[in-house]
Amino acid sequence: MVTVVHSPAPARPATGPRSGAVRHLGPNWYASVMGTAIIANAGAALPVDVPGLRTGATAVWALSLLMLVTLLAARAVHLVHHRDQARAHLADPAMAPFYGCLAMALLAVGGGTMLVGVDWIGTTAAVAVDTVLFTAGTAIGLAAAVAIPYLMVVRHRVEPGTASPVWLLPVVAPMVSAALGPLLVPHLPSGQAQQTLLYGCFAMFGLSLLATLVMLPLIFARLVNGGPLPLVLTPTLFLVLGPLGQSTTAANKFADVAPGVLPAPYDQGFAVFAVLFGVPVMGFALMWLALATAMVLRARRRGMGFAMTWWAFTFPVGTCVTGAEGLGKHTGLAAYDWLAVALYALLVSAWLVAIVQTARGVANGKLLAAPR
Repeated sequence: MVTVVHSPAPARPATGPRSGAVRHLGPNWYASVMGTAIIANAGAALPVDVPGLRTGATAVWALSLLMLVTLLAARAVHLVHHRDQARAHLADPAMAPFYGCLAMALLAVGGGTMLVGVDWIGTTAAVAVDTVLFTAGTAIGLAAAVAIPYLMVVRHRVEPGTASPVWLLPVVAPMVSAALGPLLVPHLPSGQAQQTLLYGCFAMFGLSLLATLVMLPLIFARLVNGGPLPLVLTPTLFLVLGPLGQSTTAANKFADVAPGVLPAPYDQGFAVFAVLFGVPVMGFALMWLALATAMVLRARRRGMGFAMTWWAFTFPVGTCVTGAEGLGKHTGLAAYDWLAVALYALLVSAWLVAIVQTARGVANGKLLAAPR
């Protein structure tokens, strides 16, 4: 079981029904924005010609933008009227890592603005929106990548054997910046500005990748030594796919923009790196996908019901879709194209289940009620 540390501060009374409704609204809700935005981002580059696909992807991007704005407003009300809960979330080792989701939600919606939103609002507005969201998301992601592990060391009381895939959330946020930052490179002045952003993205790639490599052995050791995760946490096994798929995506995005930005031989070096890095990492991602799926099916047979953790079935799988799309482009192998299509079908199915169940839970109040 994951140890939950509650803040000793007394609860502040809500000032009205609206503020009371968001008292238990945690940062984990940003996962729903991420999971929706990735439908648009992954669909934009899908290597098949499906009538209406791009229009549908753009509509989903608009939905993710609306969800982001609504959630930011609700969380602002939460922070104003329920500071005791906000402190409790930071003090809770099971909830604090979800602050990485705030960064990734901003980044995912910003990336979708450049990929599909540009069709509706134009290039100038898309660049402006993405610049704001990318800057804010990157700053928050880098802060979370340091602050949350710091809290885990000096403030949280983490019991031995309680490592969780949720721990990956703050350290994977910079990888999302690394994968989406290259979208802005062509819109910067040539020379130092473009090179600085591209190399900065590559630095965040390394930061996140190495931090992930520190975390993964702890997570796997927890599974081997402690047995399966609690039923409600079992979907979080899919979170491991996030850094795997996103790093593959980032490597391919570097290869896309490096020519004309970096001097030789580095411009072509990124194309080689994309394949040599992406192919084995995607292989491991597929192995983990099979393992996580088997564990989820086992948990489902034992009564695992819907919870917000089901959103883990969306964004991480979506990063594998974009990773496979990039590998298909740079290797020329049709196998990766078909892999992207198959994973996208899985992604859309998981998203439909998650968003319908979430809407139902909000409507009946169960998902916004105090945790039991």
